[in-house]
Amino acid sequence: MAIIIRLDRILVERKMKLNELAETIGISNVNLSNLKTGKVRAIRFSTLDAICIALNCQPGDILEHVSTDKDDGSGKVDGA
Repeated sequence: MAIIIRLDRILVERKMKLNELAETIGISNVNLSNLKTGKVRAIRFSTLDAICIALNCQPGDILEHVSTDKDDGSGKVDGA
């Protein structure tokens, strides 16, 4: 299982720059950039909520689940 961050797509659709979003939601530009590029392993619900409010979108507009070869649909990977 992989979760893909589609923040860049939503920013383009909303014609908003990353630094503008960072300032609007009160998060550092570096942290938001790391989120956008997928370099984070977690996101707080409060951050996701603030992003959705600022961009007038739903969490599913930002996050996408992509199955991998190791994903058998059980929620467990490699029989774990």
